[in-house]
Amino acid sequence: MMNKSRRAKRMERHHTRRKQPSLNLVSLMDIFTILVFFLLVSSSSVHQLPKKKDIHLPTSIATKAPKETIIISVTHRNILVQGREVAIISEVMRQDLPLIAGLEKELIFQASKSRVVKGPDGKVKGKAVTIMGDENIPYELLRKILATSREANYTKIAFAAIQKAASGENN
Repeated sequence: MMNKSRRAKRMERHHTRRKQPSLNLVSLMDIFTILVFFLLVSSSSVHQLPKKKDIHLPTSIATKAPKETIIISVTHRNILVQGREVAIISEVMRQDLPLIAGLEKELIFQASKSRVVKGPDGKVKGKAVTIMGDENIPYELLRKILATSREANYTKIAFAAIQKAASGENN
């Protein structure tokens, strides 16, 4: 057997005395817990409408936050309910009918998925819908969408708009 040199023995003793640093997981878990609670609290207070590149919303200075409802999106080419295409605008404008059949069918389907709410007088309350359309859509198309929504018992109708900061000037 070979004898170890004094230097080798000293290095061996030095390495055995030295401990490996440990990772303190308690403080790391505390940080992540605080982060999770912060994200949960901050994300639940804001309702975001889906962004569409081909829809330019009008501006508004309303301060009331919108409620979460079914969204009817009106692009330059088609009408979407919750992201599903229900009608093509060129065909809707060619028709002389006051209602849009595909939109009415989808709205009735969406209403069937939620529970029926009755008022104190026993009548069925109207449901809420948000129309998210370009600021330059034709009035005739908007009238057909409103009539179809009303026919499908969506009587609480809101229009999506970009919120503009209220200025101090009186215009």
